[in-house]
Amino acid sequence: MVADARRKDHPLSMRLPESDLALIDRAAGLRGRSRTDFVRDAAVRAAEEVLMDNGPLRMSPEGFDAFMSAMSAPAEPVPALVEVLRRQPPWERG
Repeated sequence: MVADARRKDHPLSMRLPESDLALIDRAAGLRGRSRTDFVRDAAVRAAEEVLMDNGPLRMSPEGFDAFMSAMSAPAEPVPALVEVLRRQPPWERG
């Protein structure tokens, strides 16, 4: 049996100003990551966010009916949230 020697990863090359590179290196260092790992994770996370924001939302007819019922129902106050919103902000306290 012959092992597949082809490389599975694909290179990605970018030209960046020194200031961007310094910022990335500093952040990667704080996370204990290499520049490559840091940039790859950030790019993948950003791509997933865009796809989640723009992808279709699929659900069963029953799920859609339940969703519409929940959205159409009158709002119910959340006591803990109401209490927080009634507090005076710290910057206005004397």
